[in-house]
Amino acid sequence: MTAPHFTVQTDMLVVTWTDGTITHFPTIWLRDNCPSGLHPETHERLLDLLAIDETPVLISAALDGDFAVLEYEDAHVSHMPIALMSAHRPGRRTDDAGDVSAQLWRADLGILGIPRHISATIMTDDQALNTWMRDTATFGLTIVEHLQDRIDAGIDVAERIGFLRTTNFGTTFEVINKPDPNNLAYTSVALPLHTDLPNQEVPPGYQFLHCLANEAKGGGSLFADGFAMAEDLRAEDPEAFRLLCETPIPFRFSDHDADIKVHRPVITLGAFGHVIEIRYNAHLAGIFDMSAKIMPAYYRAYRAYMAKTRDPKYRINFRLKAGEMVVFDNRRVLHGRDSFDPSTGFRHLHGCYVDRGEFFSRLRLLEKEISIAKTS
Repeated sequence: MTAPHFTVQTDMLVVTWTDGTITHFPTIWLRDNCPSGLHPETHERLLDLLAIDETPVLISAALDGDFAVLEYEDAHVSHMPIALMSAHRPGRRTDDAGDVSAQLWRADLGILGIPRHISATIMTDDQALNTWMRDTATFGLTIVEHLQDRIDAGIDVAERIGFLRTTNFGTTFEVINKPDPNNLAYTSVALPLHTDLPNQEVPPGYQFLHCLANEAKGGGSLFADGFAMAEDLRAEDPEAFRLLCETPIPFRFSDHDADIKVHRPVITLGAFGHVIEIRYNAHLAGIFDMSAKIMPAYYRAYRAYMAKTRDPKYRINFRLKAGEMVVFDNRRVLHGRDSFDPSTGFRHLHGCYVDRGEFFSRLRLLEKEISIAKTS
């Protein structure tokens, strides 16, 4: 997009674009983003904002091909790419290939509505990888099918995205019934819907659970969209929603090797008011320590969200098969399982995490690579 007309003000450049829209660029923004203030190779900022005037005085602006040539009273001359100015207009969010809108769902999505993808295609085709990752970001939940019968097959898929997240349980973990467990996941009891590791400063992002065997009686998997439950609570009981957003509660895990605790709210909102994170795990919630004045109201709010986790309206229940892997956003989608009888057969899931930062970094790189391939 070209900029056919500039209007120079001492503290502002007014750009009238070819479609008639008008954008105001403060001169301090223009100087802060001048290409001369970036390292030529790393593109990191080198400019010291305190070394220039708080309001640089612009004296002229001219169009030179794909650049705006800007002259300032202090003799500085900028060559600003028009494409950069167009892409970063003040007041408008920059397009981001990693900004995927969440599609909320409830029980009516059903098992058939969960997007399914083939592992071999994900492993060999970047377009298929991109499509699967976008489905996973959109729904917060997908199933990868036809994994090889080896313990690292799911790990290989996860590493197509990026580095694995290491926690106090290790870089990978085995979900099996075992003696002397330090987590309820390593038992055969039922697990109510929850998110993993809310006691961490930053809980893991995407979780990968590869089913290697599921021969025992019981052991069905449960999933629910925590964002959908939160948004329904916002609509039905705004005060309960507010309390869950604003009141931090303790989450703690401790065993012989770790004692990890944070105070955080159950619901976290992003900069634009959207729900961006759920921390809900009734087993790891500590003793509530908020003021006694708000404690009864908080308990009502907490119970209201808990009631939604028990409501069949939100839950999808299905049985994972050997060779399938469920992948979900651990900071959005709550998961659980039915109890199972280990005497009736072996149940073995192999898991790992990939943080959201790694996940969305990969999406941005894929989008760039695919875009370049289309134009070449």
